[in-house]
Amino acid sequence: MNNLNIDEQNLDVILAGVKQQGIDYLNQIHERSTASSGDVEIIGDLNEQGTGTIEALKQFNQRFEPIMVASSGPRYWGFVTGGTTPAAIAGDWLSTIYDQNTQSANGGGDISATIELETIQLLLSLFNLPKDFFGGFVTGATLSNFTCLAVGRQWIGKQLGKDFAREGLSGKVNILSATPHSSAIKSLSMLGLGSGNVIQVKVMQGNREALDVADLELKIQALHGEPFILISSAGTVNTVDFDNFEAINALKDKYNFWWHIDAAFGGFAACSPKYSHLVKGWENADSITVDCHKWLNVPYESAVFFVKDKHQLLQVETFQNSNAAYLSNPMENFSYLNFLPENSRRLKALPAWFTLTSYGKAGYQEIVESNVENALKFAGFINENPNFELLAPVRLNTVCFSLTDESLVSPFLTKLNASGKVFMTPTFYNGKKGIRAAFVNWRTKEEDVELVTAIMAEILTEL
Repeated sequence: MNNLNIDEQNLDVILAGVKQQGIDYLNQIHERSTASSGDVEIIGDLNEQGTGTIEALKQFNQRFEPIMVASSGPRYWGFVTGGTTPAAIAGDWLSTIYDQNTQSANGGGDISATIELETIQLLLSLFNLPKDFFGGFVTGATLSNFTCLAVGRQWIGKQLGKDFAREGLSGKVNILSATPHSSAIKSLSMLGLGSGNVIQVKVMQGNREALDVADLELKIQALHGEPFILISSAGTVNTVDFDNFEAINALKDKYNFWWHIDAAFGGFAACSPKYSHLVKGWENADSITVDCHKWLNVPYESAVFFVKDKHQLLQVETFQNSNAAYLSNPMENFSYLNFLPENSRRLKALPAWFTLTSYGKAGYQEIVESNVENALKFAGFINENPNFELLAPVRLNTVCFSLTDESLVSPFLTKLNASGKVFMTPTFYNGKKGIRAAFVNWRTKEEDVELVTAIMAEILTEL
């Protein structure tokens, strides 16, 4: 009997063991290190017969598990890394077990796209966005930006009497932005629009990263009526600054452009009445990126795009599978196959459906507001300690700071991260080396902030 047959007979034992290991990890996540503490020698030759799952799990636990960091834990403040809610874990396990290739909503095989379509409606409700957006799940903000900007590229072509999807890109496409995320720049490169072709809009004065609307209009006027794509920000990386969407709305009435908003994590401001003013007016954008594996707290490889319904034909022209009949009505015989880059996709929507259904609007309002409160508490420590300085005001959930002695930033951060109690990322802002702490994990509590600030104070005495 081969190992596959043996594993089939022992499936309950295998899954029970993995379940218990997962429970143990999650129950101890507050104590687990945020820093990797060892190297592994890579094995390059595959075992002829294999070991079976139980032996493979033993090998994983011996070689890899001890140096896996608590990136899903409450004190991993690097990048903008969310955790995973209990409901999202349940949904993710079931996604693997049912193993659907999510395309169709009308039978003829898998109908899991129905779950995805419903989840998009739940997200629109969570964000208080109108139901005139069509959406779907992709692997992250990069692919969401790619999808949205690809439809924008097709829109630009149509303004010029061209079909870029069929004919290929010809001529320069005008892209305006002030502080685009690197994933949007990467998308421009992949789309053939050119990562170096962004027309830079000035940012507002007064330690801001948001675009200067007056300068934006000057840049628009310099195009002499040529159509363009505007990439705006709902939460910049360093300081979580928001462009003025109401002012952009006013420009929409005067000029012809595709308006894309990168709201990877900042869009979650809409979940809280305290902070929803930051995204006021975003409902009129042509497309929006939201990254679910950040503040929604679902497992990695989960983001959504929202594109206005009125652009569905442009979206199908861009992504239509080559063997699909031409779709005059994109929603007849609907399949996600014709609306996004990937042909094969797991049921990414299910973890999101579970967590949204389980915790509702109130649950996400609490997560957002708790994270912001913790960010403000952490910023209070920075303000009160003369050895630190805030590099920008805390507008939402991220604290961008430095040391008053800038030469100590690198050694300080190295020691801090090596403690294994917290992880933060280096940055560079306004000509200064800095450190960035992002609060998006549902597990993070006030006690975590107190623990980290005590460690920071101790490290200062060692430098």
